[in-house]
Amino acid sequence: MEKVVVFGNGPVASINYMALTHDSPYEVAAFTVDRSYIKEETLLGLPVVPFEDVESIYPPSEYKMSIVISYRKLNRVRAEKYDQAKAKGYQLINYISSKAVTFPDLIIGDNNFIWENASIGPFAAIGNNVFIGSGSLIGHHSIVKDHCYISPHAVILGSTTIEPYCVIGANATIRDGGLIIARECIIGAGAFINQNTREKGVYMGTQSRLAPKTSDELSTWLTWGMKS
Repeated sequence: MEKVVVFGNGPVASINYMALTHDSPYEVAAFTVDRSYIKEETLLGLPVVPFEDVESIYPPSEYKMSIVISYRKLNRVRAEKYDQAKAKGYQLINYISSKAVTFPDLIIGDNNFIWENASIGPFAAIGNNVFIGSGSLIGHHSIVKDHCYISPHAVILGSTTIEPYCVIGANATIRDGGLIIARECIIGAGAFINQNTREKGVYMGTQSRLAPKTSDELSTWLTWGMKS
């Protein structure tokens, strides 16, 4: 089994470890994080080493790396570590869950993390350093460019282009028909997008409204829904 160093020492790194250990051809050898963030010298029984020195301890000629970080600073933290790891000479791996659905023609870069029950349609393309959460849909002929974060159960319908550094919130829906989500956009949880977006735009979904009755006043939610 090829050996991998996982970047991070928190919950996301632990999830990455579990995915690679139980559902990939890779063996996790160690964790790495910036020296100032090291609180314990081990995690899940494996060493945690300073990122500043990692190449001298786990040389890139023998080890690969996986960098899965959240969308902090609009994915720029993950992009920065991606670039630094590449500069150190590491090959960055992809994790595609065995429970995800993809097609043989998928075009995909490196350091991507595709979680369980995600579905990526035919003729789609995924760039570099992209996170695709559980149950999300990337429609046919769609393109997700570098350093994006697609949250669980987001729906990106066919022929959509997601430009770099975008965050798509959970349960957001982007209509088909060749829409372009401009770079550095945030599409909030539950939002519905039916037109091209502006660069650095923030698009928020409709908030739930408070019903005029309390829960114990409703015989069933359906009855209230029919009268509202």
